[in-house]
Amino acid sequence: MSQSINLTVRYFASIREALGTGSEHLSTQAATVGALRDELIARGGPAAEALAPGRAVRMALNQVLCEGAALLHQGDEVAFFPPVTGG
Repeated sequence: MSQSINLTVRYFASIREALGTGSEHLSTQAATVGALRDELIARGGPAAEALAPGRAVRMALNQVLCEGAALLHQGDEVAFFPPVTGG
């Protein structure tokens, strides 16, 4: 059985606007960043739409861009944000 870990999750730009918060502290049993995203989607509501699998969402673990397979550890910071476009 997995042990729960405590994380800080940060949301940026349109994702922050959709969720109505810039960050939250949560306890999760997710082992990877991708599993955490799935867990947040499973909450339903704005998170399900903003983080949906078909949406372009970038992820960072401890301020380093990462893929969904990145492993989570106690105290990590995970960030979700839309791709940034220049112009």
